Amino acid sequence: MKRKILTSALGLALALGMAAQTAPKPTPAPEDPYLWLEDVTGEKALDWVKARNAESAKELAESERFQQLKGDLLKIYNSKERIPGIHKQGDFFYNFWQDAKNPRGLWRRTTLDEYRKANPKWDVILDLDALGKAEGVNWVWHGAQILKQGGYRHVLVNLSKGGADAQVVREFDLKTRSFVKDGFQIPEAKGQLSWIDKDHVYVATDFGPGSLTTSGYPRIVKEWKRGTPLSAAKTIYEGLSTDMTVGAAYDDTKGFERHFVIRTPAFYQSEVFIRQADGTLTKMDKPMDASGSAYREWVMIEPRTPWTVEGTTYPGGSLLVAPFKEFMAGKRKMTLLFEPTEHRSLAGSTWTRHHLILNILEDVKNRLEILTPTKTGWKREAMKGLPEMDSSNAWGVDAEHSDDIFFSTTGYLTPSTLMIGKVGGPLTPLKSLPAFFDATGMTVSQHFATSKDGTKIPYFQVSPKGLKLDGTTPTLLDGYGGFEIPMTPGYSGGIGRGWLSQGGVYVVANIRGGGEYGPRWHQAALKANRHRAYEDFAAVAKDLVARKVTTVKHLGAIGGSNGGLLMGNMTTLYPDHFGAIVCQVPLLDMKRYSKLLAGASWMAEYGDPDKPEEWAFIQTFSPYHNLKSSVTYPPVFFLTSTRDDRVHPGHARKMMARMKEMGADVRYFENIEGGHGGAADNTQRAQMWALTFTFLWQKLQ
Repeated sequence: MKRKILTSALGLALALGMAAQTAPKPTPAPEDPYLWLEDVTGEKALDWVKARNAESAKELAESERFQQLKGDLLKIYNSKERIPGIHKQGDFFYNFWQDAKNPRGLWRRTTLDEYRKANPKWDVILDLDALGKAEGVNWVWHGAQILKQGGYRHVLVNLSKGGADAQVVREFDLKTRSFVKDGFQIPEAKGQLSWIDKDHVYVATDFGPGSLTTSGYPRIVKEWKRGTPLSAAKTIYEGLSTDMTVGAAYDDTKGFERHFVIRTPAFYQSEVFIRQADGTLTKMDKPMDASGSAYREWVMIEPRTPWTVEGTTYPGGSLLVAPFKEFMAGKRKMTLLFEPTEHRSLAGSTWTRHHLILNILEDVKNRLEILTPTKTGWKREAMKGLPEMDSSNAWGVDAEHSDDIFFSTTGYLTPSTLMIGKVGGPLTPLKSLPAFFDATGMTVSQHFATSKDGTKIPYFQVSPKGLKLDGTTPTLLDGYGGFEIPMTPGYSGGIGRGWLSQGGVYVVANIRGGGEYGPRWHQAALKANRHRAYEDFAAVAKDLVARKVTTVKHLGAIGGSNGGLLMGNMTTLYPDHFGAIVCQVPLLDMKRYSKLLAGASWMAEYGDPDKPEEWAFIQTFSPYHNLKSSVTYPPVFFLTSTRDDRVHPGHARKMMARMKEMGADVRYFENIEGGHGGAADNTQRAQMWALTFTFLWQKLQ
């Protein structure tokens, strides 16, 4: 997060004094009559939820369109022709898979030779449906960590009840195919276990009163020895209660073994320590808002704001590399591997054994570069032949041992393809996704709208070729605009079937707050500047109308999580821009967001509502507080999940209740499971999206 640095205590005092004199006094928030809806599993609140769900089901789920859509979407989500995502551990490639027969899913593995086949044979390791039935728990997969030591036998399995962020971690034995009795395990919490060796783990979890941060994440990390109680684990680091979280990890790369401890005070901030053999911690000397990582003999630093080192200033969004040992010894001879421009930003980087692959966004279109360290410097080569409007990515298959890479492409109209090969060599197709909708006669184009302050905002448009520009086409505008996350092209059979194949236009807005142009694009819409994200989205909406792609009557908007906050502000600040709005797992009450679940961890993004000077600007983009009975709002559909323990369902519940009381055109659906993703399995996912598309088609035609 970009911050203005004041060079003296006097300057700081003057700045605070001026702020106190000029900041508008916030309007006192009236007593909240719907506070009781924050009682997530309270009987009264759940009765209210069930009543609202029944109303939505009667309005939407009884239609022929809904039934057809749900069936079609479920076929797509359960299709056995989907590409199984794989990652290599030892001699095997692991995958987690859900389909109609296995709604909760199978954790399984195969060999690369078998994976190449049209119908590979899979070795099923863990059946979550069977496990859930046997234990009476609706388990949702959260992943697994396999220990290399001991022949890839020992596993830490992460399981969630109903899809919540909180998880149970249990040790599993790949040889016996069973959970280890009296093995490493922790009860449900927003915590983690990570391997050091077969007899030691790092553990960060809920150790009791005072052990969690105000965000609900671990404040303490310990080393835990097999055969001892959790209470005997040795504390290696304690963060502050106001931090977001702390954690630890062990890098077992042969010849470069290192222990890391990471303190995360807030989003975009971190302190990285190297834990020495005697237990002391050596801090990596980097800016708090820069990311720091290590690979073999290299340390990599990505500053988010300009960083001056020995007279040289490196811009925010750049990538720097230096020899690890020299850097930790205090030397600052660094090599600039990537420098952002007005049109280029670094989306990510990944190592193979001898190469570093940079994924670069150039006006939100992927470009890949292969960098190779040599005795005379870094050799650079662009990967050629990439598609213009599709997303491309490459990553190492087994970075510790080889230069093999996976390569994938995907686009709004282009089904995903997965290939394999060596860096600089030919790529061989492994799997291709079938077309889940007929894209014949459709095209993808990129346009730029002008926001209120003159900034050019890119957006992608997916529409029929030769679209008749008469303003009659139902159009769905999607956006996010937060946490430096970019919205890039990707294939969605659901959007294709539910919207595009029905004659709709689909648009994705690359607004500020996201990561499309790196940290600067994100920082432009933080805290007091949050309105820029909303102005950008509104500008794209106006541009679509000005270009006669659609009209307000036929223009819908959709977004979830931070994008749900975006939708809340489109509803309250720009009600005359849209014909219908879908608001998914949203933040909406920005006065209380920091007190609900993980909300405190987002104050670097939005601000602290308990500080009067910050509530002064936060309240201007708090949809729950900006509702007015005198305003006619577009039809809105709120969707959330009871088991979402990241964004509290109370946000959507209270907004729905208040708008319903005002007589607005609103409806609501809350999935009892699902976590922050909204759905725990494909059937639930199909239902929620079928409801969404049915609502949009009813309102926008």
